[in-house]
Amino acid sequence: MKFICLAVLIISGATDSRSEQYKAVGPADPVFVVAGEDVILPCSVKPNISVVDMRVEWIRPDLKNSLVHLYEDHEDRNTEQIESYRGRTELNHQELQTGDASLKLSSVQVSDEGRYKCFIQSKSWSDDATVDFIVEVVGRPPVITVDGFDDSGGLHLQCESEGWHPEPVLEWLDSEGVILSSETTDTHRNTDGFSVKQTITVYHSDKIHCRVKLRHHTLEAVIISSSNMFHLWRASAILFSVIVVLSGFAAVLIAVFVHEYREHNQLQNENRRIKHELELLQSQKIPKVITHLETDKVNSKTVDGDSANACLTESEHGKEIIDDETKP
Repeated sequence: MKFICLAVLIISGATDSRSEQYKAVGPADPVFVVAGEDVILPCSVKPNISVVDMRVEWIRPDLKNSLVHLYEDHEDRNTEQIESYRGRTELNHQELQTGDASLKLSSVQVSDEGRYKCFIQSKSWSDDATVDFIVEVVGRPPVITVDGFDDSGGLHLQCESEGWHPEPVLEWLDSEGVILSSETTDTHRNTDGFSVKQTITVYHSDKIHCRVKLRHHTLEAVIISSSNMFHLWRASAILFSVIVVLSGFAAVLIAVFVHEYREHNQLQNENRRIKHELELLQSQKIPKVITHLETDKVNSKTVDGDSANACLTESEHGKEIIDDETKP
């Protein structure tokens, strides 16, 4: 009896010791995939043993309903699977015999991004491995816009690209591949993903590259800032300066002309006013002078009723005396 108990203890200890050697192993680095493609999330048992008779469960710990895929009792049991994963998950049952419990996920979506846990359980041991999964979305090609020259003759360039996930890296390079320092960087995130925008100022002719990178994905746009552009700016600056000077001179001449014209008009108006007042004054004084003169003339005459040669007739209004002399 003692011998049997000892044998059982030895066998049990050997089994436990052996079971402690098995381990679920996942990838050391995050798994990347472009949205719309299929991906394999690695998970296996080391040393390799068959997991056909074991329970294999893939979950997302960050979600309330966390079940992504379940294999148990030699079949897939996905009745409680997350709705968005239905019809898109698969375990290779043949690979289970070699300890490979990797999950295939089809038609990857941005919402699939996150942390996954692969849980493997047998009757004697269990273990889990973690897989970090990142979904990439390649955005639209960058577009370079010329924003004109500044006061010092620098050419302003702006590069913008949209629809990336995760956030990409945008950089400017010259014709020799040297990275140029950008002035401003503006990054936004919306339902379409990340958009990034940068501006730069160049002061010489060159081939300028705007490059947007996301891990192994790169999109690029090129613009050539030729010397003619800078010559054109210099000519435009000179022409503008000449126009400003001429405009200032013309403004001064116009101001002087307007001032002289106003003074001339004021002088003419003043002359007309004075002339009009003189005319009014003359029209009021002359009749009175004539009346007094004629009255004095009449008074100087000797009015004699017996005189036969003089006949004085008073006007109807009594204001004027008419001397009517009748000669024999």
